[in-house]
Amino acid sequence: MSPETGTLPDSAALDNPVWAALTGTHRGLAELGPAGLAGRYPLDTSPFAGLADPADPRAWADLAALMGPGQVVWVTGLLTPPPHWETLMSVPGVQLDGRAVRAGAEPEAVPLGRGDVPEMLELVGLTRPGPFLDRTVELGTYLGIRHEGRLVAMAGERMRPAGWSEISAVCTHPDHRGRGLAGRLTRAVAAAVRERGDSPFLHAAAANTGAVRLYESMGFVPRRRPLFLGLRTPAREA
Repeated sequence: MSPETGTLPDSAALDNPVWAALTGTHRGLAELGPAGLAGRYPLDTSPFAGLADPADPRAWADLAALMGPGQVVWVTGLLTPPPHWETLMSVPGVQLDGRAVRAGAEPEAVPLGRGDVPEMLELVGLTRPGPFLDRTVELGTYLGIRHEGRLVAMAGERMRPAGWSEISAVCTHPDHRGRGLAGRLTRAVAAAVRERGDSPFLHAAAANTGAVRLYESMGFVPRRRPLFLGLRTPAREA
């Protein structure tokens, strides 16, 4: 809810969250195509790209021009790539609206930043919660929990459409699972999002039913079922 207006954010931005973030909160990071109809994050920040209108062939041509021929890019939503785009991977997902989530501060949580990236990359490599690269930490607030000085759990923010923030990179070291660390950090990041006047949302793989149940128990509500597509651009630019 916006502290200025007392109104709920428009959820339409979540229909095209990458583009909404790249043309909104993250516009300073955006790399746009020559026609301005497609954009991507820097390759060391996030593998995702967005299209102004996924139904517009011109937007796909702009993305191909931006990426170059034969390059790999990830997109998300309810979309169908045009001919000559190779689908390398298709992951069914669930998008969850967190406006009703029970958020709260976590006393054990510590802020994570650039100096923590090697440890964060190590934890992500072990647990594989989704893409996390050298500069992903720049996308928003990241919080972690340490045990005897070692980073054992973390969560943070990724896409940030206006009025919203996606909770992402939620993971716990296998030796420390069963303590509720993921849920505690998710609530803490959600609390930080709300303090800023935004609303949390997140994505999960549809096959990860345990995670989806956890998020639902916290108050997240399934909103839609997008696909996460790993694509290769056409061998020749259109």
